Amino acid sequence: MNAPLVLVVDDEPDLEALVLQKFRRQIKDGSVAFVFARDGVDALETLATTPNVAMVVSDINMPRMDGLTLLQKLQEGEDRLSTIIVSAYGDLANIRTAMNRGAFDFLTKPIDFADLETTIGKTIRHVEHLREARRRQEEAERVSTSLSRYFSPNLAKRLASDAYLLDLRGQRREISTIFTDIAGFTRLVETLEPDVLEPLLNEYLNGMTGIVFEHDGTVAKIIGDALHVLFNAPGDLPDHAARAIACGLALDDYAQSFRQRWNEKGIPIGDTRIGIHAGQAIVGNFGGDKFFDYTAYGDTINVAARLEKANKALGTRICVSQHLASKAANFQGRPVGDLVLRGKSEPLRVFEPLTPTQYDTPETKSYLDAFFKLEAGDPAAMASFAGHVGKSTGDRLASFHLKRLLNGATGTRIDME
Repeated sequence: MNAPLVLVVDDEPDLEALVLQKFRRQIKDGSVAFVFARDGVDALETLATTPNVAMVVSDINMPRMDGLTLLQKLQEGEDRLSTIIVSAYGDLANIRTAMNRGAFDFLTKPIDFADLETTIGKTIRHVEHLREARRRQEEAERVSTSLSRYFSPNLAKRLASDAYLLDLRGQRREISTIFTDIAGFTRLVETLEPDVLEPLLNEYLNGMTGIVFEHDGTVAKIIGDALHVLFNAPGDLPDHAARAIACGLALDDYAQSFRQRWNEKGIPIGDTRIGIHAGQAIVGNFGGDKFFDYTAYGDTINVAARLEKANKALGTRICVSQHLASKAANFQGRPVGDLVLRGKSEPLRVFEPLTPTQYDTPETKSYLDAFFKLEAGDPAAMASFAGHVGKSTGDRLASFHLKRLLNGATGTRIDME
């Protein structure tokens, strides 16, 4: 580590040799180093070519540019170098002016070199404290910028400023999690030029991640167009299930409007499919020493990913597990059925979440009536679904059930294999 460099500004010809003699031990052991200038103009030229100066010791009365003018220029600079002003004994007016202009300390002539050594040591410690504070601030800003890609702005600031939270070691906790994916996007990318794909994907991801952050979610991963989102990790969110559902509905609304805008431009964007589940998972930073990778592992994550994929067969855009729905206050949605997901032997009740406006419609009432008949084993379920599909031709979930019934299926159990 280089010794702190002190710039001494004084027009006395013998001062340089005297300082080097008095501080020869400190210079030899590397605790301090000196560079010299004859007046303010010479000092500014020296600073321009010697950027690592830690502090300045300056006389007041000098030719071309006096010490008070130099002090003012130093305080106007970006670094605002800590400066010790040297003045004649009893020159209180100049000392007061110097302190008002930002001098860190002052000495009187003739210089007491023991006092000078003490004052330089104190000033260097002050400079080091300021540099450490600046380094911490820059590090916090750098970390905050990095974390803001994953976390909501408020949480990113907390994580950047709190060393305990920033640890982010693996832990098991209850979370809600979302997976999203645009249908057919991989095939679409192969047909797009870079100057079309870049603004399209950036607009989509900016909009989607912005919605996640508005609901205080954590973006665990972005792979292409797909998002993996966590709630209740790393920060505590007691209402994480309700937030996940509200976020899912908002994501769906944005994705649909995005799809329509680009479809009108001749780009055939598919539906964004969304799967949402809640449960225990191991969450933490699993990126090793070189990468930040805050993510989650466990069956909860696998189930959410499979619910996202289930939308393709069901004709839905959002699938929410009953476990998640039961944790969200005032949940409203249509039952999809009891899905046996890939790799599972037990069925999972799944819902399609709805907004209050969507739920309180004749169409929803008609679907629920048909589904409850299906659940009860009522033979009239087929006719109810047929009547509903006749009135709501765009209801793909109802059409899915009607096709099942026409193919001989019964009940609400659906094997997704």
